[in-house]
Amino acid sequence: MANDGISYSKTGLVAKMKENGLSYVEDGITFKLADAYGFCWGVERAVQMAYEARKQFPEAKLWITNEIIHNPTVNDRLSEMGVNFVEETSDGKDFSGVKRGEVVILPAFGASVHEMKFLADKGANIVDTTCPWVSKVWNAVDTHKRKDFTSIIHGKYSHEETVATASFATTYLIVKDMREANYVRDYILKGGDKAEFMEKFKNAMSQGFDPDEDLDGVGIANQTTMLKGETEAIGKLFQSTMMEKFGVENVDQHFVVMDTICDATQERQDAMYKLVDAKPDIMLVVGGLNSSNTQHLQEISEDKAIPSYWVDTADRLNADTNSISHKLAHGELVTTDGWLPAGDVVIGITSGASTPDKVVEDVMDVVFATKRALESAVSR
Repeated sequence: MANDGISYSKTGLVAKMKENGLSYVEDGITFKLADAYGFCWGVERAVQMAYEARKQFPEAKLWITNEIIHNPTVNDRLSEMGVNFVEETSDGKDFSGVKRGEVVILPAFGASVHEMKFLADKGANIVDTTCPWVSKVWNAVDTHKRKDFTSIIHGKYSHEETVATASFATTYLIVKDMREANYVRDYILKGGDKAEFMEKFKNAMSQGFDPDEDLDGVGIANQTTMLKGETEAIGKLFQSTMMEKFGVENVDQHFVVMDTICDATQERQDAMYKLVDAKPDIMLVVGGLNSSNTQHLQEISEDKAIPSYWVDTADRLNADTNSISHKLAHGELVTTDGWLPAGDVVIGITSGASTPDKVVEDVMDVVFATKRALESAVSR
């Protein structure tokens, strides 16, 4: 029974929660929904463009260079619609199957300059769903290039978006966190073991990168799904580094930063901080297990020491055994038994920017089924 006395079908429950103060109570479970969650504008735009491409090219062979977004449900739907996914091999993407005149969709993360040129030369019809916030980062990198600065990119060097962003730079170095950023800061100010530096960043630097030559002028860019606070902190770190090395009066000749933090990512992270500050008993984070923005939502919850379970689909939950297979923010997929306690419980719930509401509702449905199974076991 819902908290207003009306029993709802679980379909559309997220919409009902939005109408009811982001809360829903039934069978001793109180769900609290983050006030910013799920599909962002850029993701929704990309998915709509991909679906529309199928409609507008009904007879053509369609390809996509990567997952359209990091959500298995959406990607499975595209596959069912006859969209072919370009295979990723140890040597890179295999475009050999793409023929002249066929349609190639570029995902929300974007594609590298090399890929775009290669596909254009092949004569493919390109549908570019790149998120405008990603394009904004590319504009920042172009500014760095015109100033002959190295782009310091806060991101994961193997992530599709960061690969695409790096391809727009002449010289770049990718740092994944403050620890790596501080390592680079120390090298700029004090020098160090060049061989060690080159080994440490061997997969995260432009060809021919020389830390003794290429760190006199730097600009900050980011993978849009990284933690906002960490990106800002890295920017401030390199600004202070250049002030210390070259003097505050000369900083503009050695450092540049532009606002490239995605609004949607920021809003979801801010909403997650607000939700965990309310101290729910449990957090559920729903999103693709390879989704960077979802990973950071899980990280926020773990940092607050709240029992938190990151799942991609409802299939990760087993109502009969009260078990859940879930991913840790910086770990592997694990299984937890007895995750849902008996008695009343408050569960915070949010979802990554690539997650449809229906996936969240399916997860909640299994949670209710788990609670009913627990109560049935107790009554026997």
